[in-house]
Amino acid sequence: MEEKDTYNTIETEPDEILFKEKNSKFYGYAFPIESEEEVKPIIDVLRKKHPNAGHFCYAYQIGTDTLAYRANDDGEPSNSAGMPIYGQLQSFDVTNTLIVVVRLFGGTKLGVGGLISAYKTVAQLTLANCTIVEKTINIHYVISFDYQNMNKVMRVIKEKKLGIVLQEMEIKKETGLPIGKIEIKTRKKNAETIFDIFNSIYEIEIKIKE
Repeated sequence: MEEKDTYNTIETEPDEILFKEKNSKFYGYAFPIESEEEVKPIIDVLRKKHPNAGHFCYAYQIGTDTLAYRANDDGEPSNSAGMPIYGQLQSFDVTNTLIVVVRLFGGTKLGVGGLISAYKTVAQLTLANCTIVEKTINIHYVISFDYQNMNKVMRVIKEKKLGIVLQEMEIKKETGLPIGKIEIKTRKKNAETIFDIFNSIYEIEIKIKE
């Protein structure tokens, strides 16, 4: 069985969704994210946008090989908001995605069941409003070589259609001769083959980027 090296995520932030239930207003938002550090600034912006809202509930999932997630009820009864939102991230099979549902209380309590249903519905509508794209999981390598081996390196890069992330030259202190360094990326399923090709070429060093 071939190892999976793709994942689904949302392309961009869609327009907000508004859902009403017994005079409560629920605003749904989705954001593509790469790290947990991006979450708080996004929530802060939404707090300024909705100063009268009582709850800013959210869930996110990040990562490709190893997934990390968090679900936050933000004062709603336990598991009535964050987990229903997270459930929709799982249903749509997306990662590197944050869903925030902002609630303005309308004066009538919905009960735990009503809240679960409302938060789930808003998350579902929000994700349905997103453009979902498939991306590849890439491995990054750094290749180091003396300048005279530049052509060998570039030939492999061209033949294997590898993406160049960064390219730089530096001078080797001992010899005063130029050294090339190129950071490349390749799909995970091809990574081992690419490593072996460069590793077998004399005077070329390849290592995985930390």
